[in-house]
Amino acid sequence: MTDLLKNRVLILGFALLFVAGCSSTATEPEGSGSDGMSDADTEQQSDSDSGSSDAYGAGDDSGVSEEAMTEAERAQKSMQQAKEKAMKAASTIYFDFDSAEIQRASRSILEAHAAYLAEDGNASVVLEGHTDERGSREYNMALGERRAESVARFLRVNDVSADQIETVSYGEEQPAVDESNEEAWAENRRVEINYE
Repeated sequence: MTDLLKNRVLILGFALLFVAGCSSTATEPEGSGSDGMSDADTEQQSDSDSGSSDAYGAGDDSGVSEEAMTEAERAQKSMQQAKEKAMKAASTIYFDFDSAEIQRASRSILEAHAAYLAEDGNASVVLEGHTDERGSREYNMALGERRAESVARFLRVNDVSADQIETVSYGEEQPAVDESNEEAWAENRRVEINYE
């Protein structure tokens, strides 16, 4: 494994550990209003009546305004956004020459992706298999497919639904580095995890 690759894996691993270590669960405040509505529910109702557009989660119809969120809910939202950003940053899995076996260094990254996908049943990924330029075009297309399927199998074993996963092989057609040397080849032997 090249020094560049080792450094990337370490940085991505630390980022994922940081995000995982900072996650927490928020509790909902108890309502004590005379009509069974909490203060947050009352604020939410008044925000929706006034046509306020600063609602947190407006796109998902939760209707909770930023003002009605507790500090714990704000922290949870922030941690979720950081987790999603880290997941997208750590989205390339590298392979040894002529191999579709997942490297030990990549397992923690894939476990984090699997946990995210298993938690969010609406999320889905396209796994793009790639190879270096050595070998015939047909062989490299098949190797890219085996690599993508290897990652898909790892995700499925870790509770991700098969419906959330699509695989495709580009073989040698889309190199990450367009050079012919060991370092470039190491960068090109990969599966890219793309969220839809």
